[in-house]
Amino acid sequence: MARAGNLTIQVLDKEGKPAPDAVVVVVPANKTGAPRNPLPTQVTIYQEKMRFMPAVSVVAVGAKAQFVNNDPWEHHVRGSAAGVAQFNAAAGEGFELRLDGKPEGKPAKTADATFSKAGAVLLGCHIHGSMRGHVYVSESPWAVLTNADGVAQIEQLPEGAAQIKVWHADQLIDIAPQAYTVTASPGKLTLQLSVVPRRRRI
Repeated sequence: MARAGNLTIQVLDKEGKPAPDAVVVVVPANKTGAPRNPLPTQVTIYQEKMRFMPAVSVVAVGAKAQFVNNDPWEHHVRGSAAGVAQFNAAAGEGFELRLDGKPEGKPAKTADATFSKAGAVLLGCHIHGSMRGHVYVSESPWAVLTNADGVAQIEQLPEGAAQIKVWHADQLIDIAPQAYTVTASPGKLTLQLSVVPRRRRI
């Protein structure tokens, strides 16, 4: 049986500072095995204080998301291709949902969407233009969001050749995938964005 390796990836922004909320995707040439923590097939995304929470979710192809409006006013959820793809996306792709505000003392309104196509999805609200969120739909099960220190830990990778991709919401042009060879001994890699991400408002 092929052995598995672990990989620690540090993602930095253009200025060399840690980049949290970046998605690291490893695509091994050898597709055997599976990560210890499979990608979710169901997520809940809240609209709260005029924000999407969490701001970035990583899911498997075919995953369902439930949107919950915890604000007392109406929101829309508009889902469309993110990055450069948003400018040439075929008409009819994406989804639109409407969520009434949460009445005092009553349960919040919810709506569901399914992510059937791999890639990054930009979440927006027709009514409140400043609201932005993202869902990254990964074909590879080895996909992780970087933590507050810009670090992603990926475990149980099949040994051998792999491609490593990094995606970030503020990075419009995709960074070229990096070739890497997974071995049984733990690996470390640093990747750098070509942008300085905008600070999220609290």
